[in-house]
Amino acid sequence: MADNGNVPYNETELYRIRHSAAHVMAEAVTGLFPEARLAIGPPIEDGFYYDFDLGLDEQGKPRTFTPEDLEAIEARMGELLRQNAAFEHATMPVDEALRFFAGQPYKVELIRELAAGKVDEMGNPTTEPASEVGIYRQRDFVDLCRGPHVRGTRDIKANAVKLLRTGGAYWRGDEKNPQLQRIYGTAWQSKAELDDYLKRLEEARARDHRRLGKQLGLFHISPLVGSGLPLWLPNGAVLRETLENFLRQAQLERGYLPVITPHIGNLKLYITSGHYPYYKDSQYTPIQIDDEEFLLKPMNCPHHIEIYRSEPRSYRDLPYRLAEFGTVYRYEKSGELSGLTRVRGFTIDDSHLFVAPEQLEEEFIAVVGLIQYVFSTIGFHDFRARLGTNDPASDKYAGAPEMWERGINAIRQAADKLGLNYSVEEGEAAFYGPKLDFIFRDALKREWQLGTVQVDFLLPERFDLEYTGEDGQKHRPVMIHRAPFGSMERFVGILIEHFNGAFPLWLAPVQATLIPIADRHVEYAQAVAAELRAAGLRVRVDDGNERMNRKIRDAQLQKIPYMLVVGDKEMEAGAVAVRTRDNEDRGALPLAEFKRQAVAAVASRSMEL
Repeated sequence: MADNGNVPYNETELYRIRHSAAHVMAEAVTGLFPEARLAIGPPIEDGFYYDFDLGLDEQGKPRTFTPEDLEAIEARMGELLRQNAAFEHATMPVDEALRFFAGQPYKVELIRELAAGKVDEMGNPTTEPASEVGIYRQRDFVDLCRGPHVRGTRDIKANAVKLLRTGGAYWRGDEKNPQLQRIYGTAWQSKAELDDYLKRLEEARARDHRRLGKQLGLFHISPLVGSGLPLWLPNGAVLRETLENFLRQAQLERGYLPVITPHIGNLKLYITSGHYPYYKDSQYTPIQIDDEEFLLKPMNCPHHIEIYRSEPRSYRDLPYRLAEFGTVYRYEKSGELSGLTRVRGFTIDDSHLFVAPEQLEEEFIAVVGLIQYVFSTIGFHDFRARLGTNDPASDKYAGAPEMWERGINAIRQAADKLGLNYSVEEGEAAFYGPKLDFIFRDALKREWQLGTVQVDFLLPERFDLEYTGEDGQKHRPVMIHRAPFGSMERFVGILIEHFNGAFPLWLAPVQATLIPIADRHVEYAQAVAAELRAAGLRVRVDDGNERMNRKIRDAQLQKIPYMLVVGDKEMEAGAVAVRTRDNEDRGALPLAEFKRQAVAAVASRSMEL
């Protein structure tokens, strides 16, 4: 998030306001709960949080915040914000800081690791040992921090700050560490902005894909199957398959070749690629089979590389575009799982293009064009691009500096040629290369990363990929990784919330429901349904015992685009009485005309009913 699309969030005034509000919240908590021990309190998207250790309760369990506590903390924050206290920055030698924060064990741990060059003041990884630490003071409250902050508490409007909820969090995100109590809050530049945000939060709760997924029969999470492993119900499977078929056709038209790879692979494959042990913490324990170890597939790219290597390649074979809806598996902590948007098994609309260096720009531009086509067809028009580069100070990234420079320049040149408005964000690259991500803003103005295109010079080196050039010599191809949807699970979760479950006609799992007024109209309803199905439409007949108005209401709650009511008049005229899920009564239409209109709307993937 940023004040405008080109300013990183951490450089905005809003970031400073939220960072400062987190400090004021910590000041209020320590004033009301002197026994509280402070952990960390960073700004996050749309707000901030702070973690606290309140000790143990009478039962020996971690003390938690109550709703009444939250009200008292927010009230005290209001009092503190209305005072004119400056945020004063200073530095402190490590030894002095250890003495000063001696009563704060979590701060002491951070200071020791900061001095060792492991983390910064907020617990983020770093490689530079420090001889002194940054602190910020307002009134008598002092916190370990490197900023930035606003000038003083009066720069934060008390009526534009709201504490939202509490929750548990493990120190440093490790389940082996103590469990802390986290308070989430939000802060804005005006009360009007806060009110708008709170309204969007309420709307987001109403649109929650987990609730709608159950209501609309899209997916189910079974404890017996396992957390983070969604089961696609019939309606959800239809929605997903419709999306997949749409992209499959678009890919075939652009020269992609479909492939299928297994769900496990030899551990050596992922060691060669670097995904293991680089991502070891997010992968499942290797499986011992005979004398070899296998891994649940965390990535599709090494498998596609082996397909490329399955036979000699010539420059005439390039570009060689492989595509797969490949399911991969990642270990996510139970507290981080969320419906479809954070799962342990998910399917990526993955593709890997093997191209000659001189083909890179043209193919990259074509991939971006495909992503834009996918987004516009689905109705995602509000998005921006982000060029993710490596952080030279981090050891997270593999490959030589010149390799990274070539990849970044290739993306820049292609993006500039396309006229894309993009931001550059250091540290957002994949470990093997830079990437261009597309950040979509949904109906509630929330940002989601969806499509991605990555340039990779590294894996072709690691797997010694070659092709014979026109000169008869061996050359190294470049790889492009791309996924317009990203994960099918996450994409569908976002889609549900963006459309509030009311999908465009072409995506709707059930496009029309036939509602016979009386039993004598059921046979005609079934005949109409058969004719519409033969035309490729997804329809059902509601021949239950409920009254007509109840059936219409049920169909609207299921967000089915059309309700087709049939009675004596419709039977005699060969027609259907058309209602929409928005309660628009369009009256009777000849069946042939309704079929023509509906088939045309589906074929054009219209956003209108």
